Amino acid sequence: MQRPLIAVLVASALFSLNAQAADLLQVYQQAQANDATFASARNALTAGQERITQGRSLLLPTVTLSGQNLRNYGEMTPFNVGEVVIGDGGIGVVGVRDQDNHTNQYTLALTQPLFRWANYQQYEQSKLSQAQAEAQFAAAQQDLILRVAQAYFDVLTAQDNLTATQAQKSATTEQLASAKRNFEVGTQTITDTHEAQAAYDLVVAQEFAAINDLEVKRNALRQIIGQAPAGLAGLRTGVTIAPPEPANIEPWISAAEDQNYGVTVQKLAVEIAKREISRNRAGHMPTLDLVAQKQRNAINTVGTTKNNAIGVSWSVPIFNGFQITSKVRESIALEEKARNDLEAQKRAAAQTARTAFLGVNTGLSQVKALEAAEVSSKSALDSNKLGYQVGVRINIDVLNAQRQLYATQKDLSKARYDTIMNGLRLKAAAGTLKEADLAPVNALLSN
Repeated sequence: MQRPLIAVLVASALFSLNAQAADLLQVYQQAQANDATFASARNALTAGQERITQGRSLLLPTVTLSGQNLRNYGEMTPFNVGEVVIGDGGIGVVGVRDQDNHTNQYTLALTQPLFRWANYQQYEQSKLSQAQAEAQFAAAQQDLILRVAQAYFDVLTAQDNLTATQAQKSATTEQLASAKRNFEVGTQTITDTHEAQAAYDLVVAQEFAAINDLEVKRNALRQIIGQAPAGLAGLRTGVTIAPPEPANIEPWISAAEDQNYGVTVQKLAVEIAKREISRNRAGHMPTLDLVAQKQRNAINTVGTTKNNAIGVSWSVPIFNGFQITSKVRESIALEEKARNDLEAQKRAAAQTARTAFLGVNTGLSQVKALEAAEVSSKSALDSNKLGYQVGVRINIDVLNAQRQLYATQKDLSKARYDTIMNGLRLKAAAGTLKEADLAPVNALLSN
């Protein structure tokens, strides 16, 4: 039952490899269209682009039209109700009089701020906030590139691990069969058979783990691109990974401290905090507005009155319970906090650049060493196989040589992918990572 089950799992994990393989750029384009996190960032950018319009509105005139249309029902009772009154018209009695009337009133008013320092500072903040939203979206674009590339190469790593494990399983199966034959003819002991059987059982367990890991990595990529990934193009044989350019670490650190999008966002936060101090201090300043209005008031029992007015209105704050002073102190503290956050962000970006730069260079050296180790491991395996055939090596020697070769191949595969990813992370830390940077990476892939 074990062999058919493994075959089913392998077929399930690698079914899509029979289809046309998708490369890194194609997967990235799918992620742009379907990734929920990136869609959220795009919506945040759209919302942020409205900040300047909202801030500018505080400096523009406002026009309002207000009015009322009322029908009043009532009566008026004089103090001397019932008093007999003798007049030219004869003798009468003072009584209750109806006070029904109809009022129609409207006012058209215009207000143009002439001096409102707080509004001006808020307008300047809105421009900074919009720039901040754009920087955050650029950071989200870089994050998408890194997440897609990492998920893509995680799948390739899992596929390579499964391929190496299956090759090791095939070799171990042959070695187990050989050990059994030699034991049957009496040229080897049962120990060789047990060692081969143990190695086979171990590699079968590793194959199950590799199949599961491949499915997990494929699902992680699916979460980003919104659909089950098709077969992915792998690295071409004998590819050469380019070293970072420039080759000196200092320009990368300098770029990270100045151009990193996280640093840019925090720089803008400092400027916004500085404007907030000025905006709060404006609470001590007078305000001046140009006002104009047109008013009409019609009452059926009285008549119609009209009034047009134009001039300025002003206000001078005198005392507000120390609220403004407290807000200024608060905004000063928050500005200092923003400066410290900026310094922390610069250091984090510089550290990321250092780590990625060292990762690329160390990875290139590691890839070169593992390529040599792979050649040596293949030679060692061939030598042990030959020695086993002539009787100068035992079964465990061949099994160990096999394990060494396939472990080296797995390490080499992972080292290549890690080196490529560190190159992308280095550019992201420097704030220069763009979709175009995927093209040279994509050129390393082949169906």
